[in-house]
Amino acid sequence: MIISYRQDDGSTERVSTDDLSAIEAAAIEEAMGDTPWRMIEDRLRGQDPTAMRAVLWAVRRRTQPDLKFDTFDIPGWRRRLTARIERPEIDEVLNNLMAEALAASEDSAIDAMLPHLRKLADDRADVDAALTALGKGHLVQGPEDSAG
Repeated sequence: MIISYRQDDGSTERVSTDDLSAIEAAAIEEAMGDTPWRMIEDRLRGQDPTAMRAVLWAVRRRTQPDLKFDTFDIPGWRRRLTARIERPEIDEVLNNLMAEALAASEDSAIDAMLPHLRKLADDRADVDAALTALGKGHLVQGPEDSAG
């Protein structure tokens, strides 16, 4: 996942959870009350402010080792923080949906999830590329559908 933080000067700091070390991930789990990483990922997908703040805190500790989670705050978090999924996560969701769709011989499960995936995707083109890679290119959005 990509956590984006829009700073006061308008620039955006982007942090990928793929770049976290195991120690950083464990520190996030601990800071969030021993929450398992899988649940943290779910909370990130739900735009949970504590989870997004925890990832940013872990990365900031690389240069500020004494930074405490309890006092690390993001004023205006609703307009400054976002979590977006990356291509590997899109592939995982679509592969799971594909297995279900093949079992039922239908595209409706995939088609129903596409608006949500496109909204969460850091790069919406990754969704279409993943669909094409799965042999589901017929579900790719046309240019007139790509707004939003």
